[in-house]
Amino acid sequence: MHHDIEELRRFYYQRSLGRVVQRILRDRLTRRWPAEGTTGMTVAGFGFAAPLLRPYLGPARRVTALMPGPQGVMAWPAGLPNHSVLCDETAWPVETGSIDRLVLLHGLETSDHPGALLAEAWRVLGPGGRLIAMAPNRAGLWAASDRTPFGLGRSYTAGQLEAQMRNAGFVAEWHGSAVYIPPSDRRFWLGSAQMWERTGARISRVLIAGVVLIELSKQTRAPAGPGVKVHVPSPLDILDGVRLPRPGRAPSARNF
Repeated sequence: MHHDIEELRRFYYQRSLGRVVQRILRDRLTRRWPAEGTTGMTVAGFGFAAPLLRPYLGPARRVTALMPGPQGVMAWPAGLPNHSVLCDETAWPVETGSIDRLVLLHGLETSDHPGALLAEAWRVLGPGGRLIAMAPNRAGLWAASDRTPFGLGRSYTAGQLEAQMRNAGFVAEWHGSAVYIPPSDRRFWLGSAQMWERTGARISRVLIAGVVLIELSKQTRAPAGPGVKVHVPSPLDILDGVRLPRPGRAPSARNF
């Protein structure tokens, strides 16, 4: 079962709770990847990461919001040239190794082929590229509520999310969590959301977050092993151009 673009749009742009979640997740993202640090980079998001990508529209060389076919697509950002594209979840219209920063939000937990999706994320990231994945926390209240997008699809513990990413070849660089308020539209929770985020960051073992986050990198190694040919130059190659010594004439006998 996949997300519906209209439900995602209403939650993040029209519902007060969704706007609070958008701000929380965007703040966590820009804390890890400050907008000014992406100058000249290519930034992309898959799933429904568009609400988090707006800070990068100015400094980044290119920003793309990739939205999977079963979910649907919307024009984004409003009032500006379109940066969103509808795509197959395992075949993105992106050149290999062309992305520097990639965000996954509402893309992994509902994917029919999560392994192939992560293989595609690996393909499009350049060497040393970074990925931040955000997924519903299996132990949190948000995964148990069907009134928000985080209640649809698979939920993860931090360890499960890291294991899946490691199996895809990524290297974990940082773990985090966010959205400590319950999935409630009550004004008390909405008004105190930032306070709960600060408190949760200090005592995350006591407060249960609704979203787990992980930052990963793509590390590529130089080829090695029996299939790699190594050229070892011969002494003649090294001495190419150097004249070899010639045998001298034998000294003639002298008569005394």
